[in-house]
Amino acid sequence: MLTLYHAPYSRSSRIIRLVMELGILDQVDIRIVDVARNDGSGGADPENPHPEGKVPLLVHDGVEIWESNAIMLYLTDMFPAAGLGRSVGEPDRGSYLSWLAWYGNVVEPVIVLQAAELSHPICQVTFRGMPEVVARLTAQLKKTPFLLGDSFSAADLLLVSPFVWAQHATPDVELVRDWIARCQALPSAQAAAEFDQAAVKA
Repeated sequence: MLTLYHAPYSRSSRIIRLVMELGILDQVDIRIVDVARNDGSGGADPENPHPEGKVPLLVHDGVEIWESNAIMLYLTDMFPAAGLGRSVGEPDRGSYLSWLAWYGNVVEPVIVLQAAELSHPICQVTFRGMPEVVARLTAQLKKTPFLLGDSFSAADLLLVSPFVWAQHATPDVELVRDWIARCQALPSAQAAAEFDQAAVKA
């Protein structure tokens, strides 16, 4: 059994969208939990087994998988027919893994540091900065409409997510903005938002 611990309007919302894109909503038990929010609201939820009280957390037959990029890799490997990932042996499997890892290792730290208005040479050397993030995205989007080619993938879903929930961090670069618009024009974007709306009302 697959169980997803989810807090509406949080980083786990992108996993809800992925589950919808994969067509497996009826195969996942979604547990709504509370989390501590940046505005001071929320808090630790005893119903959430994540050791740090965070989301998303996926549990598959008793095994916990945490971190968005790990969960996305796990699910796209588990349901390859949807075409949102790249299986072992496919030519662009390495690119797929790299985009997923780059998000967690570089993009999110850069956006968080920028939002916190923190700057230090060590951070710059380790993570680089927003200009480098934009340059990497732009270089790929000059070649293909999505990160892995002509079709939307879980890599796009993950990389576009911070620019959806932190719109102030969205670079004023036409190629990047057009890519965000393409990703957000897909039905799953609205469906995931409606799911969260319903969860909050409930």
